[in-house]
Amino acid sequence: MDKNQPFAKRRLVFPVYLPSFLFSTAEFGIIPSIPASAIGLGGNIAIAGAIAGLMMIGRLVADIPAANLVDRLGERRAMILASLAAALGILSSLFAINLLMLGLGVFIVGAAAAVFGLARLAWMTEHVPIEVRARSLSILGGMFRAGSFAGPAIGALLILYVSIEAVYTLPLVLCAAAAVILALTKPEPDLEKTSASIKETFRIAKREGKKLATLGAASSILSALRGTRMVGLPLIAVALGIPAEQASLYIALAGALDFAMFYLSGQIMDKFGRAFAAVPTLLGLGITHFLVGIAVDGNTFLLLALLMSLANGIGSGVIMVLGADLAPKDKRNEFLASYRLLVDFGDAAAPQLLSALIIPLGLTWAMASFGFVGLLGAGLMYRYIPVYAVSPKRNG
Repeated sequence: MDKNQPFAKRRLVFPVYLPSFLFSTAEFGIIPSIPASAIGLGGNIAIAGAIAGLMMIGRLVADIPAANLVDRLGERRAMILASLAAALGILSSLFAINLLMLGLGVFIVGAAAAVFGLARLAWMTEHVPIEVRARSLSILGGMFRAGSFAGPAIGALLILYVSIEAVYTLPLVLCAAAAVILALTKPEPDLEKTSASIKETFRIAKREGKKLATLGAASSILSALRGTRMVGLPLIAVALGIPAEQASLYIALAGALDFAMFYLSGQIMDKFGRAFAAVPTLLGLGITHFLVGIAVDGNTFLLLALLMSLANGIGSGVIMVLGADLAPKDKRNEFLASYRLLVDFGDAAAPQLLSALIIPLGLTWAMASFGFVGLLGAGLMYRYIPVYAVSPKRNG
């Protein structure tokens, strides 16, 4: 981008925003069909859940090697490759004749998502001026939220009115469309980079260990609380005996509130500093995890869901913004790979830990236990967000 021209966020529509929306819609669009497909191939509920979990395992496995791939290919080409790989994974799932083939397809989609996510964050970090970074990344977070809502909604309709197999077709087209849009987009000049090895990625993780152990851990906690929120709300609805269609409507309404706040979050971070979004969102999610007990019927469940979405929406994009702020210029992709690994680990581990805690503690206290974790994360954010990340303009 011409550095002599004022930066316009509309320049990001085709290189990042539209492909990200299409990819997210595709990724989340296959989620409703995975358990049903697994059962249709002879699996039980436990096996179906394990196969669905392979998407997150794919993410975790690919997070570190993704740095090497992005360095070798460049951000744009890596996103194209990831889109095509995801399409291949969806094809494997669509034509699966056994559980192994289905699981492999789901795993590939998760691994492709890790590469796509790292590449788009690295691209934004390199090409977007820090003065508008938070707003730009918050819009990217909004695209992810829109895709995570549109994908399952469209998938559910396809299952209801067409077939389970049909739900894979649209995501396949969307991944291909994302690849085509990226291929037709005028490439931006990349900074000179040396190819990273996995060993080098771990070396940079050690060098930047303080950042990862503090703000990386805090971001992982935020990701974990978002995961327990997503898993916990449906469980609360079941425990209260709320009809599935009513619970889905309430959760969708809460999701709409969450989505509506994405740009406000970016404005807060760019104008007042990252801490003004990071700390309140962790405090809010922590407190609302303590408040699970207020949900005793449909109305109070809706109130809880809205409060959680309000808390979550304040921090839209904050994990990506902090990753971009903290990434060292000389080894950006290597650092972001480790950072994303921490974030994805929090997202993957928290729902499993919640499930384990429900057995001895019950749902209310299991959710409340994550409230304490949220307060710890807020403390880490408040203590360790550096001056330049709190107020970018001070850095000149």
